[in-house]
Amino acid sequence: MAAAEALNARDKIGVQDFVLLEDYKSEDAFVDNLRKRFKENLIYTYIGPVLVSVNPYKDLGLYTRDLCIQYRGINFYELPPHVFAISDTAYRSMKSQRQDQCVLISGESGAGKTEASKQILRYLATVSTDSVEVTRIKDRLLQSNPVLEAFGNAKTVRNDNSSRFGKYMDIQFDFKGAPVGGHILNYLLEKSRVIKQARGERNFHVFYQVLLGKDTALLERLKLSGNIVDYGYTVKTLNHREESDALFTLNDAQDFKDVKSGLKVLGFTQEEVDQLFNVVGAILHLGNVEFVSEKDQAKVKDSNSIGIVAELLGTTLDALTKALTHKTIEARGERVTSPLKVEEATYVRDATAKAVYERMFSWLVGRINTSLEFKGRVPTNVMGLLDIYGFEVFGNNSFEQFCINYCNEKLQQIFIELTLKSEQEEYLREGIEWEQIEYFNNKIILDLIDDKQKGIMSCLDEECLRPGDVSDASFLSKMTTLVGGHAHFTCHELADSELRKTLGREEFRMKHYAGDVTYSTSGFIDKNNDLLFRDVKEAMSESNNVVMSSMFTKTELQSKKRPSTAATQFRVSLAKLAEILMSKEPSYVRCVKPNARKATGLMEGELVKHQVKYLGLMENLRVRRAGFAYRREFEVFLKRYKCVCPATWPDWSGHVRDGVVELARHLAWEQDSFRIGKTKVFIRHPSMLFKLEEVLEARKQELATQIQALYKMHRAKTNFLRMRVAVTMLASHWRRVCAQREKERRKKATVSIRRFIKGFMTRMGAANEYNTKFQRYVRYRWISDLPKQLPKTVLVKEWPPCPPLLKNTSQILRDMHLKWMVRRYCKGITPERKAFMELKVKASEVFRGKKQNYSQSIPQIFNNSYLDPRVTSTVAERVKATLGADENVFFSLPAVKYDRHGYKGRPRVLACTRKTLVMLVPGKFEVKESYPLSSLSAMAISSLSDGFVIFRVEAAPGAKARGDLLMSVDNLIELCIKLADAKNDLASININSDATMVHHLPGDKQGTIRFSQGPQPSYAKVGKEFHVVASQ
Repeated sequence: MAAAEALNARDKIGVQDFVLLEDYKSEDAFVDNLRKRFKENLIYTYIGPVLVSVNPYKDLGLYTRDLCIQYRGINFYELPPHVFAISDTAYRSMKSQRQDQCVLISGESGAGKTEASKQILRYLATVSTDSVEVTRIKDRLLQSNPVLEAFGNAKTVRNDNSSRFGKYMDIQFDFKGAPVGGHILNYLLEKSRVIKQARGERNFHVFYQVLLGKDTALLERLKLSGNIVDYGYTVKTLNHREESDALFTLNDAQDFKDVKSGLKVLGFTQEEVDQLFNVVGAILHLGNVEFVSEKDQAKVKDSNSIGIVAELLGTTLDALTKALTHKTIEARGERVTSPLKVEEATYVRDATAKAVYERMFSWLVGRINTSLEFKGRVPTNVMGLLDIYGFEVFGNNSFEQFCINYCNEKLQQIFIELTLKSEQEEYLREGIEWEQIEYFNNKIILDLIDDKQKGIMSCLDEECLRPGDVSDASFLSKMTTLVGGHAHFTCHELADSELRKTLGREEFRMKHYAGDVTYSTSGFIDKNNDLLFRDVKEAMSESNNVVMSSMFTKTELQSKKRPSTAATQFRVSLAKLAEILMSKEPSYVRCVKPNARKATGLMEGELVKHQVKYLGLMENLRVRRAGFAYRREFEVFLKRYKCVCPATWPDWSGHVRDGVVELARHLAWEQDSFRIGKTKVFIRHPSMLFKLEEVLEARKQELATQIQALYKMHRAKTNFLRMRVAVTMLASHWRRVCAQREKERRKKATVSIRRFIKGFMTRMGAANEYNTKFQRYVRYRWISDLPKQLPKTVLVKEWPPCPPLLKNTSQILRDMHLKWMVRRYCKGITPERKAFMELKVKASEVFRGKKQNYSQSIPQIFNNSYLDPRVTSTVAERVKATLGADENVFFSLPAVKYDRHGYKGRPRVLACTRKTLVMLVPGKFEVKESYPLSSLSAMAISSLSDGFVIFRVEAAPGAKARGDLLMSVDNLIELCIKLADAKNDLASININSDATMVHHLPGDKQGTIRFSQGPQPSYAKVGKEFHVVASQ
């Protein structure tokens, strides 16, 4: 509601409803109120239930989805005037009263009629109920607009998107208010626009969309260049324009995408779409077909263009060429073919283009109707939308403007019949006091146009059907004779000297309800005849194009009857439209054009005043001020509202008029606010009706509550009685079933207990019928409990006890479980762990029983390094830098190296690679010495628990012997086994159990190492020997 309050707060300029205008009889006050609101972008104003709309020529953001929701279900005057309010009122009236509705949109060309109809359709699609099928219909209804606009609208001097045809759309709704189908009627397409456009105007949109739509594949298939200057039917636009950019303000490329998308949504097959655009392309190429004279006969100048036309239309080149350059006449059963002159062939070319386009448009509308057709059998209500051309006055007004203005005269008459004349006549008929309102009744103009004896149209038809020399001049002469004395008709021959200055000899002038219009009779006869040579129809009927074959049927050629004239067809279709509109409850949108320049923010007073006058808005206002807003027959009114009065509910037994009076008395209506007629009740103010509707809705809620309560009580009582009988029956059956089940349960329990006892007694014996289950149970229980008692590791040797019956089984399972644990343990060993274990095994082979401290080394894990991690990485890098990048250290540890002569101990870092034994100085980590593993022939150690080792170093061939390497380490067994493994020579480890060992010195000398045991390990020189004391 906050948004609604904001709208009301903004709409305080002027009056929202002209009925509230103080000086309601003044045209100046009327226009001034429009101007005030227009300057504030308030383009909508009411005259009672009639909406007056002024075209702003810009987007004001008035048609958002949020606004649609705000206007849904709101009373007509609760929010500011809007086209959504008109739409919602008509929609709700159709749903609640089940009465067909129509919205009549009228006004000049460029006043915004097409936009109003689109927004009404969009509103209905937004607020109606939804489902998959309904959404499909909504999409098709909405997408029919861009498709029809592309083929039926054009840019004119007054309107960028002017409808060049009349459209009436019926939308079918089901009882829930959801759109389920639709049907479109089209009137008088301005087909002459195909071949000729007025100054500053364009051809139909679709031609420019195809050429400028940037669909290169389509252009290539249609053999089009994409440049409008290359085609005769569009280049005229450029020849006539003064400002080159003014005619191309539309986004033709985007609009073309919308058209193709719309055709897809409407269910057109790809073949139909292709053939449809083939026809459009063929018409463009047809405009380029030129003729030359040879022996006073028309010949096609260039066969290329006509060949493309024949290909796109699906007909043969010879048949099309003959149809455009020859004419066949049937006389007394004989067919005579005669050649045409260049002028005649050009006329046939243009007539063919117009006829093909007109029939293509009719086919398109029919195909859309097939897509929108409702195929269900459920009764539907209808809402009609009439969007038809407005009153037109151009510099040169021809037959099309004559028909369009005749249509507007007809619609004005309907408006008069439904709003002015019928309203006043109804008041008089019902005996309601009434002040007569004077208004202009345009019936006199309609009689001038369509009177069957003396009307202009009947005169035109007679002249077209008359044998002999018929021309536009003869038609004007005959018309002057027939209607020359009419007050609303004049021509050059009848005019005075002053008036003749403004009239050409071939022109006549009519005084329409909207003003004077001068028409040129040039082309009236040809356009009314609307004849297409039989040769063209025959050529087109042989087409293999699905669209063309539907447009030109062979049955048409079999008919010998002369086709009705264009005027007759239009007059008949308008009469049918009038019947349709008169059968529905109308709503009105009266569109006003603020200026003739399509400029935003500009309102030309005289132009607006002229439209106010011919639209009959002042008369409508005066009738609304003097009249009543609502009227209904007694029966209808009482049937709808009888529930709000206790005396008339649920049935009124008296006369319906007395029932309405009683209803008014109960509602305490003031006497001046309503009137009781002879057959109807009249309510003056819409606010009274809104209050009555609110009372009705509240009463409906009360009645619904009462009905619900009574129904719920009845349903509850019925259900209770039915359930009580059912419960009693179910209870008796259930007790019987329970007793039977209890008997069976006890019987089975007794048998089971007896068998169990006997089985237990014989459980140790051979299997029999009693102990089989027991033994099975014993097996089951032991097997079930066994997983909980299984050993967790290989080292656990205990096994759960078993019954005597399962000794063999227990042994088999024990063996299987042991194998499984061993297998699991083995599979769980990582490659690193495996390598470690393999080294341990090798160490066992070498040192077990030979080295005293071997048993202490078994639980110790072999490591890659016994240095600080940072030192380890530094050592590895220094070794690589010194010996080469392929020298990777796999084992490093601290050591003490003893001199060969003085046996002085020197701390060293020992690093082993797969090729070299390296000694580094601690701290600086400089490589002091390195020995290839291949030069270490043996590692001599004692059998005691010391960590002393003698590396037997062999000199390289030709090199001087360096002597053996003396060293002590903490992890002697690990060092020796890893170096032996790296050399792949376990035999290189020599374990000596003697008390002394000799070592080689340079120069073939020898030194002695003496081994002994003591309380503390030590390394010292004693005399010339080196004593190694191992711990006891």
